[in-house]
Amino acid sequence: MKILQVITSLSTGGAEKLISEITPMLRDKGHQMDVLAFDGADTAFKKALTDKGIKVYSFGKGCNVYNPLFIFRLAKMMKNYDIVHTHNTAAQLFAAVGSVLCSVVLCTTEHNTSNRRRDWKWYAPIDKWMYSKYSKVICISDSTEQNLRDFIKEGSDKICTILNGIDVKRYSQAVSIDKSTITNHPERKVIAMVAGFRYQKDQETLIRAFNNLPEDYELWLIGDGERRSIIEQCIKDNKLEDRVLLLGIRSDIPSLLKSVDVVVQSSHWEGFGLAAVEGMAAGKPVIASDVEGLAQVVEGAGILFPLGDDKKLADIIKLLIEDQTYYQLVAANCMERAKMFDIQKMVDAYNEVYEGLVKQKDNS
Repeated sequence: MKILQVITSLSTGGAEKLISEITPMLRDKGHQMDVLAFDGADTAFKKALTDKGIKVYSFGKGCNVYNPLFIFRLAKMMKNYDIVHTHNTAAQLFAAVGSVLCSVVLCTTEHNTSNRRRDWKWYAPIDKWMYSKYSKVICISDSTEQNLRDFIKEGSDKICTILNGIDVKRYSQAVSIDKSTITNHPERKVIAMVAGFRYQKDQETLIRAFNNLPEDYELWLIGDGERRSIIEQCIKDNKLEDRVLLLGIRSDIPSLLKSVDVVVQSSHWEGFGLAAVEGMAAGKPVIASDVEGLAQVVEGAGILFPLGDDKKLADIIKLLIEDQTYYQLVAANCMERAKMFDIQKMVDAYNEVYEGLVKQKDNS
């Protein structure tokens, strides 16, 4: 099969990470796997793909990913593939429109339980039409699937759930870094959050929690994005410049997670919570916002806190650090939970979807 993965960019985030990891593995199953990123700026995820021999196409660097002219360029590419698999809004919509101009089998992955466009009543008919053009819609969690069905009122078997996965061994067997290469205070307890600086994420609650934590606690925020200036202002407003470090986008996430004490995933919403699984696989206790998608991954292994409750979050962090028996129990439960989300299971399920779509096309 010839399969094209389409996304707006390969900057940072769960969808970008998913593409960078599963595409080479699907190629190893005998498929021609190519990637199109509308914005082809050089990133760690793009390098990971090209280093493994995956061809990455783009429509420019630093370009407007919502440029409607991309529809025609995308349609021209799509006709060369058996399946076009899209991720995130612009790619989903442009491929749907492009399919009117050429015959192609479309598949998409829904990465979030919700998004802001679902609040736009005027946009709902467009969104529902878009999904109707897809032969398969893959959701990354049960709650993501249920919310999508509730939105588009779609009950057919074209919608399914394939849980996200990671290379568990890559995190469990990672080697810790020397903290002194990151911080001037390597003796401090380190709390970390890996997430893009986007509206969906809630770094501010975690930052405010440090007002209720001892001075020898430090926060590492790993990621970047359009809300960086807002996060920087939050750090200044809370006078935490000496205790909150912005590490930017990193390619050594497994080693960083091995080096910290606690991993936090604070989000307004999540489709799944891949970063939480990464923290679990690194053998760390994970604390997460009690929101759909993320709660499904963490509950019963890590610890959930009420969305936006910085004081409760601080209390949980302190309890983990101060009670080592409890710390080890939660860490062990998290490691066991991570094993449920091994990437090979996800790749096998995606491959099964692709084979089913091609058979469906051949029989039509």
